[in-house]
Formats: sequence, structure tokens, C-alpha cells
Amino acid sequence: MKTILYYVAIGLFIAACSSTRTGTQETNTSQEAVRIANDSLEYEIIIMDIGFETYLITIAKPMNFYSQEYYENKNRFYVTEWNIRAQNPLRYRSDIYENQIDYDYYVDYGLEVNYKLYNYFKFVEYKYNQRFF
Repeated sequence: MKTILYYVAIGLFIAACSSTRTGTQETNTSQEAVRIANDSLEYEIIIMDIGFETYLITIAKPMNFYSQEYYENKNRFYVTEWNIRAQNPLRYRSDIYENQIDYDYYVDYGLEVNYKLYNYFKFVEYKYNQRFF
């Protein structure tokens, strides 16, 4: 009888642990990806870095704090440096700089795309202690 109670207790413990884990995974997945697109949906950036959305809400300056030209000028430097680091995985952390960014300096991406791209670079500096310049 004690053996049966022991197995039932272990079974309930395993079932309770597995049901809790499933709910946690769904919560993290919904906050993980941040989609950035302009109004016409021609350009889109998907950021899959945990904590970026929280960074935008709590630490980043408001969107209209700087002008679109300011964000575009900063993004030129950031994108260039990012792509250099993405091409050199032996020198820089490949877990951070996985992909190159295809950013055309002569395309008007709009304020929101430039703002969020700029703040993603600031987020990388903040979270991973990286300095671009």
C-alpha cells in the first residue's frame, strides 16, 4: 500500500511540473519577438531578443525625442559596425551578431522603423555590454 502511494505521489509531482512548464513557455514566446514595420508594410524587422520590448517601454527615450534624420544617421554607423562584426564571427560573439542587416541608406524607412532599429542597437549595448563606437 505504501508503495502505491509513493508511485501516485511521484506521478502527481511529475504531472504538476510538466503543466507549469508549458504555461511559462507560451508566455516567453509571445514577448520574445518584436515586429517592426512601416505603415505601407514594405519593410519589416523582426527582433527575437528577450527583453527588447521591456527595454523600449522602460529605458528607451520616446520616439519623437530625436528626429528621423538623427535616427537615420546613427543607424548608418550602427549598421555598418554590426555588419562588420557579423562577418567576423571569430573576433566577435557570433551569438549576438548572427545575421547581417540589409539597410539601404537611401530608402526612407520611416520614423518607427529607424527608431526601433536604433534602440535595438542601444539595447545590445545595454544588455550585452557591447560598444559600437
